Amino acid sequence: MLFFIALLLVTGASIVFAIKKKRAVFLVLPFLSMFVYFIVQIALVPMPFFETVKFIFSLR
Repeated sequence: MLFFIALLLVTGASIVFAIKKKRAVFLVLPFLSMFVYFIVQIALVPMPFFETVKFIFSLR
């Protein structure tokens, strides 16, 4: 739940900065933070990193 609130705050701040500064590059920040969170969660799995990634993408 804490991550969801933090992601909402990052997204809101990114939208505000993108509108104020008139730069679309600020809209990349929410996607980047979700990607970093995804990588951290994979790293927390007690298996080797690449085996974990293979397992996640082999699920059907």
